[in-house]
Amino acid sequence: MDFAAYVDEWIDGMAKPPASLGLMEQHVKKIFLAWGKMQPEIKPHHLVFAADNGIVEEGVVNYPAEITYLQAKNMVAGKATISCFCLCNQIPYQVVDVGIKSEDAVGTDRKVAKGTKNFLKEAAMNEAEYNMALQAGREMVRLAVEAGHNLLSFGEMGIGNTTTSSAVLHALSGMRPEFVVGYGAGCHNKDIVNRKRLVIARGVEKHKAAMKNEADIIRCVGGFDIAALCGAMLECADLNTPFVIDGFIAAVAYVCAARLNQAVERFGIPSHLSREPGMIYALMLGNILTDEVPIRANMALGEGTGALLMVGMLKTVLYTVMHAARMSDFGATVQAVSPPVAL
Repeated sequence: MDFAAYVDEWIDGMAKPPASLGLMEQHVKKIFLAWGKMQPEIKPHHLVFAADNGIVEEGVVNYPAEITYLQAKNMVAGKATISCFCLCNQIPYQVVDVGIKSEDAVGTDRKVAKGTKNFLKEAAMNEAEYNMALQAGREMVRLAVEAGHNLLSFGEMGIGNTTTSSAVLHALSGMRPEFVVGYGAGCHNKDIVNRKRLVIARGVEKHKAAMKNEADIIRCVGGFDIAALCGAMLECADLNTPFVIDGFIAAVAYVCAARLNQAVERFGIPSHLSREPGMIYALMLGNILTDEVPIRANMALGEGTGALLMVGMLKTVLYTVMHAARMSDFGATVQAVSPPVAL
């Protein structure tokens, strides 16, 4: 019996109706297959990549750019929403400054520059900066795995990053901005969202000739947080470590990572369906259907809040899979299998 069949038989042998835990059974199985063995518990770690975006100069957001720095400081202090989610669930987290516009670094210092450039005027970053951000993401995952964590989740913080992620998705897919650009986490201001769509269309057109692959797209119209997320997901695939995808920005980074290395698709687990209109398209480009996404909560906060909710669910279901009674305990006519062990 191969390992995938073994996992199926183990889950089906639980004292419950077959497939009655629905999507959660599928996602726990994906975790086991990513590990290549059945480990008894999830040991999660959450990474938040924070950076500023030069495109905010174009009036595409409601908030002042200083919010990136202030909120990242709140995260480190344990007072931000994501901090509370992590602390409540006893999940360790780390804020990684890959490009906040500040003299001092916030959290773990991997600052590439003090924000990206305005992509309506020039490429958001040069190749060296892109590679630095990508490698920062890879390094953070590598260190987490070396420390014993076996499931990663990712978040981001950066005013203007729904603009950069929408621009990346527009460039990747060719979908018109009207279909992929939303309001972000701010209030519903139609003038701002129309401005945002126009800026994205013009910016992508400006760099069209230079964007030959996914790396070029991130470099020209993306953000340091997206580059770092992409690198983190690529490293997860290299280290056989499953990870949880958060909302829209993380989903766009996931598409880029999966196109750079298709093996990434075997390790990415969706969490929630962000209310950003581009979310559905981003997941589809990464071969994830909306029916595979467990949480429908109309969230748009970012920071990895949706991913953290999913991690809690996964921990609960994996514990249950490993500890619940078996049908065979009741003398039911279900083929028994040996208790799972690390292979």
